[in-house]
Amino acid sequence: MLVSNSAPHLATAITGRRHLTPLAGRDSGPGVNAVWGSINLLSGLLLLSPDRHRVPASWTNDLLAFEAGAAAFAIWMAASERLLRVNVRD
Repeated sequence: MLVSNSAPHLATAITGRRHLTPLAGRDSGPGVNAVWGSINLLSGLLLLSPDRHRVPASWTNDLLAFEAGAAAFAIWMAASERLLRVNVRD
């Protein structure tokens, strides 16, 4: 979920737009999104880092869990944008 969440925030930072973050709310500019996206990306990668005591075959289950989380997050984001329009100014 963390790695997936980093993508829209980093993309927003690169394009110079605003996107909702817990750090500054609706007025989160590119800099805040870069920080929030980086925190998410680094945290997610830390959680995915290889464990020396892990059985190599267990990566399959971890990868499935990662992909399921990414898919669930994408569906949630699409639905929340459609219904709540949190990143659209009227």
